[in-house]
Amino acid sequence: MLDGLVSEVEAGRSAVLVLRGDAGIGKSALLDHLAARVTTHRIARGAGAESEMELPFAGLHQLCAPFLGHAGSLPPPQAKALATAFGVSAGPPPDRFLVGLAVLGLLTDVAAHRPLFCLVDDAQWLDRVSAQTLAFVARRMLAEPLALIFATREQRGRDDLAGLPELTLHGLDDTDARALLDASAEGPMDERIRDRVLAEARGNPLALLELPHDRVDAEAVEGSAPHGPGRVTGRIERSYLARVRSLPEPTQRLLLAAAAEPVGDVSLLRNAVERLGVDPDAAGPAVTAGLLDVGTLVRFRHPLLRSAIYRSAGLAELREVHRVLAEATDPQLDPDRRAWHLARATVRPDEAIAAELESSAGRARARGGTAAAAAFLAHAAVLTPHPGRKATRALAAAQAKLRAGAPAAARDLLELARAGTLDELGRARADLVEARISFASSRVDEVLPRLLATARRLVPLDAGLARETFLDTLSAGMFAGRLASEAHVREVAAAARATTPSRTGPPRNADLLLDALTTRFLDGYRDAVTVSRDAVRAFRRETGPDEVLRWSWAASALAADMWDHEGWTELVTRHVRTARAVGALTELPLALNSRVVVHTTAGELDAAALLIAETGRVQEAVGSGFSPYGTMTLAAWQGHASEAAPLIKAGTEEALGRGEGIGVAIACRAEAVLLNGLGRYEEALEAALRASGHPQDLVVTGWGLVEVVEAGARSGRLDVAEAALVRLTQDTDAAATDWALGVQQRCRALLSDGTAADELYRAAIERLGRTRAAMETARARLLYGEWLRREGRRADARAQLRMAHALFARFGAQAFAERALRELRATGETVARRDAATVALTPQESQIARLARDGLTNSEIGAQLFLSPHTVEWHLRKLYAKLGISSRRLLSTVL
Repeated sequence: MLDGLVSEVEAGRSAVLVLRGDAGIGKSALLDHLAARVTTHRIARGAGAESEMELPFAGLHQLCAPFLGHAGSLPPPQAKALATAFGVSAGPPPDRFLVGLAVLGLLTDVAAHRPLFCLVDDAQWLDRVSAQTLAFVARRMLAEPLALIFATREQRGRDDLAGLPELTLHGLDDTDARALLDASAEGPMDERIRDRVLAEARGNPLALLELPHDRVDAEAVEGSAPHGPGRVTGRIERSYLARVRSLPEPTQRLLLAAAAEPVGDVSLLRNAVERLGVDPDAAGPAVTAGLLDVGTLVRFRHPLLRSAIYRSAGLAELREVHRVLAEATDPQLDPDRRAWHLARATVRPDEAIAAELESSAGRARARGGTAAAAAFLAHAAVLTPHPGRKATRALAAAQAKLRAGAPAAARDLLELARAGTLDELGRARADLVEARISFASSRVDEVLPRLLATARRLVPLDAGLARETFLDTLSAGMFAGRLASEAHVREVAAAARATTPSRTGPPRNADLLLDALTTRFLDGYRDAVTVSRDAVRAFRRETGPDEVLRWSWAASALAADMWDHEGWTELVTRHVRTARAVGALTELPLALNSRVVVHTTAGELDAAALLIAETGRVQEAVGSGFSPYGTMTLAAWQGHASEAAPLIKAGTEEALGRGEGIGVAIACRAEAVLLNGLGRYEEALEAALRASGHPQDLVVTGWGLVEVVEAGARSGRLDVAEAALVRLTQDTDAAATDWALGVQQRCRALLSDGTAADELYRAAIERLGRTRAAMETARARLLYGEWLRREGRRADARAQLRMAHALFARFGAQAFAERALRELRATGETVARRDAATVALTPQESQIARLARDGLTNSEIGAQLFLSPHTVEWHLRKLYAKLGISSRRLLSTVL
């Protein structure tokens, strides 16, 4: 398999492989074999280190460091993101996906000059952001002479490499195991010992090579050995330790220092061992014994040797080694690793070290390392001597762990905080964190009472925080939607309204949003329009990442409820960008699902499909469940009934199980869209009535009314359609945006006749054409074309239906495209069922083709779609062949 992989790369194609298996099964040996096989090419090596799993970008920097001289060739935003991630320059948290694209560009640029093989050992110990970034790169490699080979043990829970091509390694069979044991034996071996080694090794090659070094006597074989084969890894480690302990004491101390310094920095290690009073030449016996290799880097014979040495050391020895490593680490160049060593150099509370760890948390957060920031804060809390400050830091760490997608760890830190000294406000804050943890892991409708109680408790302690908590509670109420008691939501809104802001001066964004939502729930849509617009306008101005993550969903939902397509799009886009940038993985699926809905409204179904794939990978990475709002919506607009119907059914059940009424509403609306597109109007009406039946669902209610009008008009239920139009008109008149009024005019046209209908359809098309809601415009043209045909105006009908069909076909909205096609044929026009060229293109090829047609360069397309320029060019060559053209200048002709 490895030989085939090399051939692929040498032929100019990318290759990815994950080697999986137990420790000692041969993964590292295979990486060494591959390195020896490709000596004429470039090789980059990296390895995860258990002690550095929480240092952000540590593994990635190790792999990329030799190539940073090529960073100047990257587009400036990518180069800046990479420099910020690696701590070379200061700046706002870099977009995680921009960092991934920068790494992809860096590696492909290096590979363009000579094939590049990146070998990453012990990937199970990579820090999380490095693992996620490399997985991102691996999934986007295609047409570059570049290979990414990972070696990893089997993992439980989080596995960022899941889904990549893999090879699972198993033990040798009995014949090969005996042959390897005999070949490596230094002399004749007692048959009983031989059988015991074979039994304990269980085909593990490293065990077969190392266990014979153990001193195994007849007594052990006869009776005192533990029953059964035992743990192979433990036996190998004990074998290594026996060899280490046979070395001089200074050499053993040097090996421990090397095990605690996973980077393998020769000068740093030399400095540290000299501080231990050990001559650096003490490495000689370990090198002679084949346990250590000292070159440009210090490398152990096998990762198990490093872990065996480190885990077997006494606590006092480890503290001393980490102390000298901290002293040897430059506090200016590498303050975070220094703080990490200092934390391991003490078991006693130490405020100075805790403060350094807290500073490291701030730097990690600034580099987009949310998980690392949480880890630093957790260590800072443990080492803080003052009970009050300890509790405060533990509380901050719990919040960071929750944001990083680790609710279980957040609960543990919350208990640590509560065990410390918290004042009344601190205890209320702890209750708030607990409620948020529950919100992430429990039924949404069940969390509302807890959030409300916490908000009320905060009112006399911190009115500002109380109002923020009321806002969180109303956001949860919006999520619970129809599954929450309407009286309960109004109770929350009334309590929020009774709490006045604690500060003078201009209102905060959170205050504006809270006022808008309380008005919406207590006074109704019309009274809420002005305050809602003020809140959306305030949130569209630049704001901090914490505020963006905490309230973007509520603010963007309010914008959509006000039929403000521009504000809705901007807020959702920033929500996605910020969640990616700071690594807020618990927030990212929600943001991505919202962005999918924005894309579908704009007719960008290909872009929506790519985001859905990303959402799945994020949810898999954090082990979270989330109702597939975006997936249901996309499937409905695509119009594939056999695929959409099961998704909608499953999505409804998932939403009900989590108490998310908004999910039930979205599923009903998706079903209505699907059935209206298919022309199954009676069934569509039933689904649309379910979608629009609960005012608490806010924006979905309005969208559902639109489907009710169309389905009712087409199925002959004019009374139902007219009642829905009255409700819709009240709200859209108040909103008075082009999107709102355009949709209203389209719906009114459906229930009108003669000149009035004609004018309404044309006005709707004009208004909607001024917005980015391209799907709404296409539907208006379709309905107008259908009406024109029924009026006998065939020529006019053809013009509208052609445009509608072309739009729906380009969007990938198959059911609506087929509906337009049937109408076109009914006008007497002969037209092909589908554009063959369009059908032949994949969603990604379609995106690339449109962007290239619009004049973007390969680099600009790659930056937008998170692909390398080489891969973009490869896709272009493929789609040129499919479309029968020779260059991008002809794309505008065929698309």
